[in-house]
Amino acid sequence: MMEYSELKENLLKDPEVRAEYDALEPEYDIIQAMIDARKQKGITQKELSERTGITQADISRIENGTRNPSLAMLKRLANGMGMRLKLEMKESR
Repeated sequence: MMEYSELKENLLKDPEVRAEYDALEPEYDIIQAMIDARKQKGITQKELSERTGITQADISRIENGTRNPSLAMLKRLANGMGMRLKLEMKESR
């Protein structure tokens, strides 16, 4: 059985797959940062919902990648975790 990292490496050799993967990377970075911050703070989705007024279902959808949050929503989520949102732009690879 092939390891995930090996499968990923093989798939990313295809230029079309690589282009799609790279195009989605910012969204997945945001999702992962939000999940990591929430867990670091020891806050459940329900608690974050109560702090922000954003439904737990919407928080779950964001974390599962089935909902794209607005910048305003990301700021509310950061504030609900006692954090601030910082956006960074970098040179393309």
